[in-house]
Amino acid sequence: MMEHATDFWADSGYPLLRRTERGHLALSDDFLRAYLQRPEMAPVAESCAAERALHAALMRDPRLAVPAARLSELADPDARDNYRIFLHFRDRLIEAGTIEGCYLRTFLPAADAPPATVDIPPLFIDQMARVVVRGILEGCRDGLRARAAELLFRRQKVSLREGAIMLADAETVEMYATTGGFGSLGRLVAEAQTPLRTVELDVLGEANADLYWDRADRHDTVLDLSFAGAGLDALCRVLEAWIHHFLDVTVAIQPVQSIRDEKWVWHIGLDVEGTRLLNDLYNGHDVDEARLARLLALFRLDFAEPSVMPAAIAGRPVYLALCMGEDETLRLKPQNLLVNLPLAERA
Repeated sequence: MMEHATDFWADSGYPLLRRTERGHLALSDDFLRAYLQRPEMAPVAESCAAERALHAALMRDPRLAVPAARLSELADPDARDNYRIFLHFRDRLIEAGTIEGCYLRTFLPAADAPPATVDIPPLFIDQMARVVVRGILEGCRDGLRARAAELLFRRQKVSLREGAIMLADAETVEMYATTGGFGSLGRLVAEAQTPLRTVELDVLGEANADLYWDRADRHDTVLDLSFAGAGLDALCRVLEAWIHHFLDVTVAIQPVQSIRDEKWVWHIGLDVEGTRLLNDLYNGHDVDEARLARLLALFRLDFAEPSVMPAAIAGRPVYLALCMGEDETLRLKPQNLLVNLPLAERA
């Protein structure tokens, strides 16, 4: 087990993993057992004998081979589907050996392999990102940086206020909108159209960043992503660490207000909208004001060692864009940095 200077995101499964010599997270049987104990997998009163026997066998040996014929014995079709999806994910983890290896192989196949087909549900991808970034932040005492790291695996609701860019956890916002934060009681009150007390989410800053630690698993703090602010700087540091951890490449990322580069050669969107926007700007296409208004942040990425880049563009910056969707939510895709970074060894 690993020691935690500041413990957080305990349900990520991080305490169940150990590090390899390279510092990656080696798959453990206990990590797999944690999935089997989730409500989607654990037997219920209505579970058939075959399902109970399969669950018990996998709890004893989480790496047990399960033929399709055995799955077909399960009476509940939902249970069969849940096991099929889990076992596929489990087999990918076992094959890779580490969480990082599975994550990378999902998006970056081996050089002699066919193009990657992402056949792992988004939920599992987010869970892998969460436990990996939890490991990256081991020993971190900066609550602002940990809150910024949530962008790598949790959808955010964006609010633009007097030039400030505020991000709140989308699931938390939706919960309060439905229940006022009072669970099933709140839902009943909301349905009766009785006013609920207003819930104020605290905005984290340098002065109150320590608020985060006692509330890390509640996801109820707001990140200010405004230009030149501490929140945006924290996100830059998280993205740098993410790249270094996976690719062993050192980069420096800094926010910029615009791209004024006649030799613009490479860019990466940090989300679907960001990719489309940069592609259109790079190709000289007109971009309307509504789309530009959804741009939350631009970044410049520079390699510490330009020699790791393809020779034709060595030393040139890489531009990044972060945008919200039309629904005012942000869904950052950290895999884009790993897949699209211009590295000579895979050029």
